Amino acid sequence: MLMELSQPAENPAGTVHAAYTRARTSFDQHRCPDLDERRASLDKLAQLLQDNATAIQQAISTDFGNRSSHETQILELFPALAAIRDARRHLPKWMKPQRSWASLWFLPARRELRPQPLGVVGIIVPWNYPILLAIAPLVGALAAGNRVLVKMSELTPRTGELLAQLISAVFPSGQVIVINGDANVAREFAALPFDHLLFTGSTAVGREVMAAAARNLTPVTLELGGKSPAIIGPEADLEAAADKILFGKCLNAGQTCIAPDYVLLPRGQEGAFIEAARRTVARLYPSLAHNPDYTSIVNARHFERLHDCLADAAARGASVIPLATAAHELVGTQKIVPTIVHGVDETMRLMQAEIFGPVLPLLPYDSLNDAIGYVNDHPRPLALYYFGDDSHHIERVLNETVAGGVTVNETLLHISQEDLPFGGVGPSGMGAYHGRYGFDTFSKLKPVFYQSKFNGLNLLKPPYGKRFEAMIKLLLK
Repeated sequence: MLMELSQPAENPAGTVHAAYTRARTSFDQHRCPDLDERRASLDKLAQLLQDNATAIQQAISTDFGNRSSHETQILELFPALAAIRDARRHLPKWMKPQRSWASLWFLPARRELRPQPLGVVGIIVPWNYPILLAIAPLVGALAAGNRVLVKMSELTPRTGELLAQLISAVFPSGQVIVINGDANVAREFAALPFDHLLFTGSTAVGREVMAAAARNLTPVTLELGGKSPAIIGPEADLEAAADKILFGKCLNAGQTCIAPDYVLLPRGQEGAFIEAARRTVARLYPSLAHNPDYTSIVNARHFERLHDCLADAAARGASVIPLATAAHELVGTQKIVPTIVHGVDETMRLMQAEIFGPVLPLLPYDSLNDAIGYVNDHPRPLALYYFGDDSHHIERVLNETVAGGVTVNETLLHISQEDLPFGGVGPSGMGAYHGRYGFDTFSKLKPVFYQSKFNGLNLLKPPYGKRFEAMIKLLLK
């Protein structure tokens, strides 16, 4: 089914509150979909993505000004489909109650942990990966048997409109509803009494979402961001590390929540790293201005923000080093040359917030202790990367730092493992999803105790006497 997008789609329910009411009514009418129903929902989602892959790529590229279709395929469509296939395959096991015997003093009773749909789930989607970050949590919510409202970003309106049309065409009324609209609509959305709310976006907005959810005591999963460090160990292959860091930084023009935000490297290796980075950029992107695989900054505001950050760093004494000589070719576009900034300090805007662009500060260190200390002196990041083969150094970094997730000798790839939870810690988020972790996030894992017809509870009931005293003495030993 390939749908042509003609005009902006109206929210299927007319208003945010009406959409919520439809979803709640749908859930109340059928509270626990069986395995076949859940798999059918996942199949519809997969078919929707496969049949409309070209339209999705075009919509995202239109929203960005230019987004590489290859990046959309590998960074959004492929992982979304992989998540669906993983959930479909493991769903019988996930849905099955986990049964066990009761503890020693309560035998022969038995117990179980029974997964149950929560009800109506809300998902707030950011602009940087509008399809993946809508579909990945949606997979977990549908696998768990919920009804779902999805709020798309106003910064990717074409994609939001397309997804609203596609979803409304294949899902029954009230099962999945896509909401489009501005920040006021998002505030109204966050204030709804969901059974669970998942937000992906900035830390600042995450605080607002959590405050709105708190008024309803709505549990939240916050996938935020922060400044994710890449540490190059003293023993690392600098050429290989530079190659992998620049690849992770340039994908989607650095507009990735787990992109390496800055590099910590041994003092004296800055020049060699910069030259290795130049070679990587030249190989990956022989041209920039007319290269459809080099993505634009999403809008003029973010484009100007990045230029202002670079100007601020230069004015405060940093060296701003473009990694390609194409700056003049990019005039009139919203593309930014991959850039290294050397000589940064904490006063610079680049070092005060997540960069979210193809700009990479270098911070030299004198010892690995200093690098670990720098990470620990700053808010806990969503991702951390270590490059090097010394097992002692790797263990030190893993044990002595706290981050949402870690990839060793590569960037980004921990997010693509369905059997690993994805989530932040502290200012970079709370809660997690992906695979079984997503199913559990969107389920109530209900503990159930089954009493046996024959049991010893009467020995502990009033009237208390010598028999009770003997039993309680035994229990308290």
